[in-house]
Amino acid sequence: MILAGRRFIYHAFVIAFGLVMIYPILWTLASSFKPESEIFAHSGSLIPSSLEWKNYVNGWAGFGGTTFGTFFSNSLIITVVVLLGTIVSSSVVAYGFARLRFWLRSFLFACLMITLMLPSQVTMIPQYILFHDLGWVNTFLPLTIPHFIGGSPFFIFLLVQFFRGIPRELDEAAVIDGCNSYSIFYRVVLPLTKPALVTVAIFSFMWTWDDFLGPLIYLNNPKLYTVSLGLRMFSDPSSLSHWGYMFAMSVLSLLPQFIVFLFFQKNIVEGIATTGLKG
Repeated sequence: MILAGRRFIYHAFVIAFGLVMIYPILWTLASSFKPESEIFAHSGSLIPSSLEWKNYVNGWAGFGGTTFGTFFSNSLIITVVVLLGTIVSSSVVAYGFARLRFWLRSFLFACLMITLMLPSQVTMIPQYILFHDLGWVNTFLPLTIPHFIGGSPFFIFLLVQFFRGIPRELDEAAVIDGCNSYSIFYRVVLPLTKPALVTVAIFSFMWTWDDFLGPLIYLNNPKLYTVSLGLRMFSDPSSLSHWGYMFAMSVLSLLPQFIVFLFFQKNIVEGIATTGLKG
């Protein structure tokens, strides 16, 4: 009886906590179907008095001839390019730190770890000046090209820990078979790093898709806007805000992340759980 009571309390607490966590998403979904006047008038209710499908239709129509499909396409292009650049550059740099011996390796890795503690605001202005001088402002280049150069410190650290868990005997066996460092990386180490690479890809996808500050700084043309900037255009404190349209497009903008998480959540857990384990 005591054990059953503890299980009941535990499950009741977990369910209650889960409902609290998921309530904002449910409220957003419900508000996307509510009439404009009802969204904040009955803010606690999750059941709309009538289904306003026009919130989705008018929200997708966008602004000034630029539909929300354009914003989705721009976000998808940027996200895919950033994802590829992050995987390639971060895995190469991580392999060098984890498996190669070179001068100042420990010092450079320490510098890499220090950059994790630097606020992004520290480098924001120098980066903008650099990209402005290069003529990259109002293009996708400053949002994508840097990810092909040097990789991301967080992902490099994650991959370094994973690479160190792969037995070095595999490298030695590959050397005997005539492989050099590049062949060992592509043919031996990289195929064994699939869980970590999937984890990097998923986090890179989610963080890039959600990014608001980067596009806000570098993009000025509405036809280049991403989903995050498109959602902001529905809110205008100086005049009228279309909250129904905003919530409708917010729901659609969440779908890619939900799909990615549902299909790859096993890989996320596996990649994080095995990172840093020694073989």
